Amino acid sequence: MSKLVTIYGGSGFVGRYIARRMAKEGWRVRVAVRRPNEALFVRPYGVVGQVEPVLCNIRDDASVRAAMKGADAVVNCVGILNAVGKNKFDAVQAEGAGRVARLAAEEGVANLVHISAIGADVNSASSYSATKGQGEAAVQAAFPGAVILRPSIIFGNEDGFFNRFAGMARLSPILPIFGAGTKFQPVHVEDVAAAAVKGVLGQAPAGIYELGGPDVATFAELMQAMLGIIHRRRLVLPLPRFAGAIMAAVFDSVQAVTLGLIVNKVLTGDQLKNLYRDNVVSPGAKTFADLGITPAAYEAVLPDYLWPFRPSGQYDAIKASAKNLRKA
Repeated sequence: MSKLVTIYGGSGFVGRYIARRMAKEGWRVRVAVRRPNEALFVRPYGVVGQVEPVLCNIRDDASVRAAMKGADAVVNCVGILNAVGKNKFDAVQAEGAGRVARLAAEEGVANLVHISAIGADVNSASSYSATKGQGEAAVQAAFPGAVILRPSIIFGNEDGFFNRFAGMARLSPILPIFGAGTKFQPVHVEDVAAAAVKGVLGQAPAGIYELGGPDVATFAELMQAMLGIIHRRRLVLPLPRFAGAIMAAVFDSVQAVTLGLIVNKVLTGDQLKNLYRDNVVSPGAKTFADLGITPAAYEAVLPDYLWPFRPSGQYDAIKASAKNLRKA
């Protein structure tokens, strides 16, 4: 019988790419998610019955263990950007990560891959980064042979970064940003998935790997590059941090007062803290090079999925070519 991998959060942005690659490797894939009915799209990644979504809540021992039963390898992709309801940063990213690792060790799982993030630090002022650091520590304590991946900001078809700002640029002549000078090292989701697969297959030595693309750019430079790709001229307007603090406080208050019925999807106070911290690979860290992977540049990939945001969408290049013909 083919081997089995359980991917917690396997229907999310990164998890679905790992699931697809593992199916191509011939493995059975169990996608553990809170809402299996919303993850049915993963089934066609393999042959009938090869990829299956199952119910799981990472905050519950019995649920996590049941999803892991019989697995040869486990991948934890679960993470949150905003704490809503019972899904608090510590419950999901610290305790949840430790729970997966502890139960994987108890169940005799051979390989564990944990998706963390660059900037993970137990001493960080950001709850997101601090709990990512706590999660890493819990994983290594329970499962010393784990492969931990720390990607920089991830781009790809379903990303919430370039797609979000490209959508804003389609509607507004001004693109306001906070932390314009903060450096990022965008990494393609396919490359992160490839690194995770190496961990699952036992082709990556245990330890922490920081994953960044070949290019480092500031937030403002990334926005200018994105605008060039979608063929729009917009004013990239850096805003002062205090303005962001006021905005975040207002939206966070609305979320708190409504008990999470209205979720802050604009800017949280915790997100603002991270926007002022460079998000690049640390000197001396293990990287893609140690995994034998050459990462893709963001400017080579963005045109493949940002074209819908161009003024004429898929017909933009045709219209530009027609204009050249008229000039000739």
